[in-house]
Amino acid sequence: MSGDTIEAPPDGVRDDGTDSTGRETMVQLRDLQTYYESGGIFNDRPVKAVDGVSFDIYRGETLGLVGESGCGKTTLGRTLIQLEKATGGEVLFDGTDITELRGDDLYEWRRNAQMVFQDPDSSLNDRMTVGEIVREPLDVHGWKTPRERRNRVKQLLDQVGLSPEHYFRYPHQFSGGQRQRIGIARTLALNPEFIVLDEPVSALDVSVQAEIINLLEELQDELDLTYLFIAHDLSVVRHICDRVAVMYLGNIMEIGPTEELFTDPANPYTHALLSAIPKPDPTQRRDRITLHGTPPNPRYPPNGCPFSTRCPARIRPKEYEDLDDEIWDGINALREILRERMRATRSIRERLRERFDMETRFATMDETYEELFGHLDVPPDAEDVLQRVAEIAGDHDEQRALDALDAEFGSICDGVDPDGGDETIEPAYYTVSDAGRESYCHRHDDRFREPAPVLDDRH
Repeated sequence: MSGDTIEAPPDGVRDDGTDSTGRETMVQLRDLQTYYESGGIFNDRPVKAVDGVSFDIYRGETLGLVGESGCGKTTLGRTLIQLEKATGGEVLFDGTDITELRGDDLYEWRRNAQMVFQDPDSSLNDRMTVGEIVREPLDVHGWKTPRERRNRVKQLLDQVGLSPEHYFRYPHQFSGGQRQRIGIARTLALNPEFIVLDEPVSALDVSVQAEIINLLEELQDELDLTYLFIAHDLSVVRHICDRVAVMYLGNIMEIGPTEELFTDPANPYTHALLSAIPKPDPTQRRDRITLHGTPPNPRYPPNGCPFSTRCPARIRPKEYEDLDDEIWDGINALREILRERMRATRSIRERLRERFDMETRFATMDETYEELFGHLDVPPDAEDVLQRVAEIAGDHDEQRALDALDAEFGSICDGVDPDGGDETIEPAYYTVSDAGRESYCHRHDDRFREPAPVLDDRH
């Protein structure tokens, strides 16, 4: 199946609610979008925190969600349980689109999905006792009698490793690990089926992390829970998760079984992410993949592949396939500088200085060009184009400069049609293993399939 392209993730659901392997699907995301409007007068472009995400979560599994800070992991998790409103797409929970629920229907559904937050300090009200905190969901939903609620809370405290006498104490009297246990007890109060764990151990000591992870695993087995586990610590993800989804700039770049993804990553971004895992043995050789630059502004994501601005396996035009990597890094940096200049707001003072041909911070690209390419041996053909681009940008026509840059150095990774069409080309999901693992990259297309950067020492 390796390299097969698909229109949507392959783990499609049958009429009986199972996938092709017999797993029961609990949650289905279909082209989910969560955008934040700017509210500005001069710029109404939304921030695309989650930008068209599709995957399934199976009943009883733990799906890990990893990626750099700011990639949209927490927003995705909050959208799944309707703490954030979806801008588009669907979230199907046992076949019901929860993005369409309102009023009493949404109120009742919230019993089925809960969240454990990252910071146990800020997620608990210091003015409430532990008993009041854990009992609050029961009170809100009018669960049984007050006596039964108190007994339920004491049972939950015992279940998460606390004592019933902790009922009347306050959060500040507990350690970080104990406060997280309180948060977990509150999450379990209404017997949810699905729980989003938003970095539940990242604020804890290593020894306490292990205790909380073991508790979560025990609770999952005992209560038949389904987890979405959001984390930065890849070693924890590898230990606890059945499958892993790798996220970048609001998009899922790769998703599949945990051990397979860690030992044989298919997507260039997954390669780079896994290469950052520290090795306990400093003498063991490691080929670290260093990504240049920073993730793009989610208000202005790149056309084509979201990882195109930093990808070490970026597809190049045939005539520039042998161009030095440093020159390519400079071209990518120049593209981002032009985009930022195009979006920058010129003050009235700067517009007046332009009007009278006086120098402004936008008036020249000479210093930028020298910084990017002055120390490099740029081939004459490429240098002519780059200098022409710099001259056009110096005349305040950044869009025309970008068009000239893309016409010469653009590739399918930038959304440029290799056949010369005007339509923006985006990558597709490709099935890259017999287990149904998917990768979002043009490199899996037969036309562009070349060895992506790989790690010499497999994880």
